Amino acid sequence: MPRRYLQGWHRVIRAMDHWIARALLGVTLVAALPAAHSDEITIAVASNFSSPMGEIVSGFEASSDHRVRVALGSSGKLFAQIRHGAPFAAFFSADQDKVRALVAADAADASSRYTYALGRLVLWTTDAELAGRERQALEAGKFRHLAIANPRLAPYGAAALQVIDALGLAEETSTKRVVGENIAQTYQYVASGNAQLGMIALSQVFRDGAITHGSGWLLPDTLHHPIQQDAIILKRATQDGKRTAVDAFWTYLQGPEAQRIIESYGYRVAATSSIDRGPLNAE
Repeated sequence: MPRRYLQGWHRVIRAMDHWIARALLGVTLVAALPAAHSDEITIAVASNFSSPMGEIVSGFEASSDHRVRVALGSSGKLFAQIRHGAPFAAFFSADQDKVRALVAADAADASSRYTYALGRLVLWTTDAELAGRERQALEAGKFRHLAIANPRLAPYGAAALQVIDALGLAEETSTKRVVGENIAQTYQYVASGNAQLGMIALSQVFRDGAITHGSGWLLPDTLHHPIQQDAIILKRATQDGKRTAVDAFWTYLQGPEAQRIIESYGYRVAATSSIDRGPLNAE
């Protein structure tokens, strides 16, 4: 076979080897990209924050390759699940105490602690006869049942008890109270008419500047301790290799779009994570 003919084939083979090598490298990189840049995390969220969190997660997923699953419950129950090893990447509590406890137990990244919302409490009714007169009905005892969340598990329930005490109604309401396992169940008691009045999170019935259904008296902040809702990244996220995804979510959470969503549900956005608890005063 002529030597010039063989040399031509050698050049063709070397070119094919180079092309195949580049193609294989490309395939390898494409296969590696999803694992390196996308992940799914599960976060534990207090029930009162379910609606805004749904919108925040939707916005985050629209701008990210990561995915977020949400587990809802009372702060007390979620806290207990975390202490027993539940695979959550982050915890959004309705108070600060449980987050502090996780830091003290070395189960969370203290530097990630963030006050994502200041909650507000409303005395709410769906009873047309009580609409606009919720406070008068409470103080006069003109109702069959008053719903509050379990004060041992739900910070909004603890705040409701402080309001009752501040108004001097502890004894008068003691036999009329019905207790929800969490703030979501408390809302259902009132929405279904089983309780004529209930102290629930404003965010459950508020959107863009107004109560969307039923009627309510926005309880003054002076009647209860501030409801500072803290979030924190759990060390489990680092152990499971999910830190990149949860860090990206943390950045989005503190951005302008997430802050707008939080405020649209009636929460205040905290400028600092440390607000001193002052005395309670009845008005």
